[in-house]
Amino acid sequence: MNSYRVIIIGSGFGGQCAAMKLKKLGIEDFVILERRPFMGGTWCQNTYPGAAVDVQSPLYSIAAEPYPWSQMFAEQAELQQYTNHVIDKNGLRQKTRTSTNVESTHWDEGKQQWVVHTSQGEFSGQFLINASGPLSTPMTPNFPGRDSFKGKSFHTNNWDWDYDYRNKRVAIIGSGASAAQAIPAMVNDVAELHVFQRTPHWVLPRPDRKFSKFEQTLLGIKPLYKLLRSLIYWQLETRVVGFKYSQKLLNVFAQKKAERFIKQQITAPALQAALTPDYTIGCKRIILSSTLYPVLDQSHVQVHTKEDGIAAITDTGITTTQGQQLDVDLIVYATGYQATDGVISYPVTGRNGQTIAQAWEEFPRAYLGTALPGFPNLFIMTGPNTGIGHTSAIFIIEAQLEYIAKAIQSVMKTDSKSIEVTEEAEADYTGMIHSEMDRTVWKAGGCTSWYQSKSGHVIAMFPGFSFTYRRLAKTFKPGHHSLVQDAPRVNPAGADSLA
Repeated sequence: MNSYRVIIIGSGFGGQCAAMKLKKLGIEDFVILERRPFMGGTWCQNTYPGAAVDVQSPLYSIAAEPYPWSQMFAEQAELQQYTNHVIDKNGLRQKTRTSTNVESTHWDEGKQQWVVHTSQGEFSGQFLINASGPLSTPMTPNFPGRDSFKGKSFHTNNWDWDYDYRNKRVAIIGSGASAAQAIPAMVNDVAELHVFQRTPHWVLPRPDRKFSKFEQTLLGIKPLYKLLRSLIYWQLETRVVGFKYSQKLLNVFAQKKAERFIKQQITAPALQAALTPDYTIGCKRIILSSTLYPVLDQSHVQVHTKEDGIAAITDTGITTTQGQQLDVDLIVYATGYQATDGVISYPVTGRNGQTIAQAWEEFPRAYLGTALPGFPNLFIMTGPNTGIGHTSAIFIIEAQLEYIAKAIQSVMKTDSKSIEVTEEAEADYTGMIHSEMDRTVWKAGGCTSWYQSKSGHVIAMFPGFSFTYRRLAKTFKPGHHSLVQDAPRVNPAGADSLA
């Protein structure tokens, strides 16, 4: 068995940041397990036409790794270059086992370590960091007859570039972020395009721009890069006021703008109506696109709403609920990911044989979205309620790692074997999260979204400012945890305030 101090599962930004943090702590005894034959996560896997980030690139980057971006919102190819730059600069390829799919993992109480079962054998480690990410397991609806289709079909997450979609009849199922990027990129190359929209999204213009060579040079100067990041960060952080504290402000400054944008971009009244949501802006993910609406108005494009949705998939195409048979050559599933209930795709068994699936039977939950009682030395990157709807996810990842680093250090400094959050601390934290969530547009905005688990709880988002989460993560509370030494088990005083 391959034995390490720390095992990291996933080599995307979460895994990279975790590895860099361990190195900074002087911990070199770790391994990264990656199921794919290549490293990099989201931006190396998602290569669909038009793929790009929807947060400004200078902020959507690792704080310690500035980069001379070519445009404000980087496209997939440049994000992949950046990812590989970070990997190579920090020597992470040598620490990674690719094509190593995690099949299950369990806590060995006697040895106080995690045992990870993979397609390439077993690994053991004192600490386990899951960085597989919430947007890594594609979700493909099981429509009647789905497997009977004789044309080509794939999810945007697994784009088949060997297939030439030019002059083909194409159906795109979904109208979220990936669909909104793929549609404008494909539309002029296809013969027909059918877009199946379950519910419309609010769309705002994308304030993108190319950086000049001089500006790129300035981005290479760390103090200036840091200043730009700070300006973007605080500008985006003001959105929380609308998302949580004042839906009236959200209506005035965002929804009215989005309503005007539809009318400016779409000429047909019926299409305007079909593309106008009936919920508060922000309840679902806001789409940033200056190119989507005009292409949906083209003559060879047809938008199918839920009233004219998919009844079945046939061997030649799609039968709609209105009885129309659409023969197509390609079906693209832009249907998102198992981002809430399926945030960890492999079985995880903790103390006393309890699985995470059992612990999350009601709904996924974790202290700081990171640690669970009954699962010692396990840390979940971008776990429940760590998503952020207004700023960079990497900011939250880096904040999480402050907590993880202090938890690991507390074990090492006390010669302990494991650390575990108490049930009381996790329950108090989860109660606080969902009490605060009731005030947000994600809960009260009148929509059903992928932010919610099957329970109806909003699981994907953190209900507040990102700097609030960072403060909570940086303030390590020993009283919220128990340590296990060789013997006996040590249980410090109960949880104190989360404030």
